[in-house]
Amino acid sequence: MEVKASQLFVNLPVEDLKASKTFFAQLGFGFDERFSDENAACLVLGPNMYVMLLMEEFFSSFTHKGITDTTKENENILAINLSSKEEVDEVFNKALEAGGKDKSNPGEEEMMYFKRISDLDGHLWEISFMDFNQFDNTEYTTYG
Repeated sequence: MEVKASQLFVNLPVEDLKASKTFFAQLGFGFDERFSDENAACLVLGPNMYVMLLMEEFFSSFTHKGITDTTKENENILAINLSSKEEVDEVFNKALEAGGKDKSNPGEEEMMYFKRISDLDGHLWEISFMDFNQFDNTEYTTYG
């Protein structure tokens, strides 16, 4: 039996929750207030895709481990696919204006256009457009 998840929640530690919410709001993303409080904010990336921005102390209470120093290491690359190259550029530029840092050699491959930024806490985000219609697997051709 193949398992398919119906939702994705990624948890990220943040130093300043208010600043992080402002950063992502400036990029055009919204929040689900049902899952937000003084320790957490539920960033909505798209249908059934969420990032829980968790205050560092609250985040650590789940793992009982230290938090990655993103000035020295990357714990992951969060890749999001947008609807066009123009939207990639728009979100990328908004991220830079909101205090994010350019972390990429902008690239364009045969079926993918992407740029990378780090957010206020140094988490690495790849913002991309991939034309899934160029792939044989039609299961992933629907955007949104």
